[in-house]
Amino acid sequence: MEVWLIWAVLAAAFLVGEIFTAGFFLLWFSVGAAAAAVLARLELGTSYQLGSFALISGALVVLSRKFAQKVTKEPPERVGADRVIGKVGVVLERIDPTIDSGRVRVEKEEWRARSQDDGTIEEGQKVEVVGISGAHLLVKRKEG
Repeated sequence: MEVWLIWAVLAAAFLVGEIFTAGFFLLWFSVGAAAAAVLARLELGTSYQLGSFALISGALVVLSRKFAQKVTKEPPERVGADRVIGKVGVVLERIDPTIDSGRVRVEKEEWRARSQDDGTIEEGQKVEVVGISGAHLLVKRKEG
């Protein structure tokens, strides 16, 4: 098998790998392998091929790092009821699992609520939203 064909297959493998991963990492190795394939086809030596592969791939990884972090770093904004998870609210109506009562205000919205540990939480107490169960927020007492 000819060396340039090995580089071409390697470039294709990196490209396919990039399709199934995130982060713009394998793409640059694909470009480096393609460049090495061109040099091999021109019958330049192995050191030129390996050097171009390493230099081109490395340079592209370094140059694209900031862009890749920007594209992959930010998690999507939460929508619907999920947006209140992790927020702090105040109990408006005593949370009591024995009579299935409890209301909290989180930001400017009122929600039915249950305590995470099935305990009672008094009116006026600050709570943190830890999840959602059906139409109820799951909350825990906010310490401090």
